[in-house]
Amino acid sequence: MNNPFLNDPVAEILGSWSTGINIYSVLFRILSAVILAALVGYERSSKRHSAGMRTFILVSMGCAVSAMIDDCIISATGQGFAIISAASVVSAAMISGNSIIFSSRSQIKGLTTSAGLWACGIIGLATGAGLYTIALISFISLLLSISQLPRIEDLLKDRSNHFEIHLELKNSSNLQDFVTTIRKLGLKIDDIESNPAYVNSGLSVYSVSITVSERDYAKYKHHSDIIEALRSLDYIHYLEEMN
Repeated sequence: MNNPFLNDPVAEILGSWSTGINIYSVLFRILSAVILAALVGYERSSKRHSAGMRTFILVSMGCAVSAMIDDCIISATGQGFAIISAASVVSAAMISGNSIIFSSRSQIKGLTTSAGLWACGIIGLATGAGLYTIALISFISLLLSISQLPRIEDLLKDRSNHFEIHLELKNSSNLQDFVTTIRKLGLKIDDIESNPAYVNSGLSVYSVSITVSERDYAKYKHHSDIIEALRSLDYIHYLEEMN
């Protein structure tokens, strides 16, 4: 899978041993795939997400080995396609998809971790193929995306005019009171959906889509302020913003 038309800056620094398949390059590629995946996996596990270090390491290492096997086959035959690498990408995507779950509050969990797991598999492929510069740049981009961008994303979401909440009322008769309060706050209810997961729990549970309809209110208030105000209502058992 080495491309004679692609000069990898990192490989040039390391030397010619890193561009071919030999005992040193194999060890280096596997070790690099493991270390990069471990750093991404640590970031996820430190935030108690579904896939931790071992999962990320196994996916990345497996993809790296697949790339090297394809490299050996193509080098030996002089022709062929990266079949094993392609299968590894599909397998990583399947593992990633299976890590997505839905909570009892109808929220999707593990989506970012799943995408990160799949991307980590691609980085493993790049490492196994000896494309060290691509792997390193992709790793830095991935790590920054999953560790730093959530702060920016939360800031933008907190200031948007649309958001959705998980609402638990002590009694179904309080729903009309809640709707009245929402309108007084200058908000608009776009949709209310009853949550069947809480049947027979004694609570009335809903997913509510809300729009900040008054610009003056949107200018000075964040979602966190609105939710904090709503939580103070006596008839609300629990309330949180949904991701």
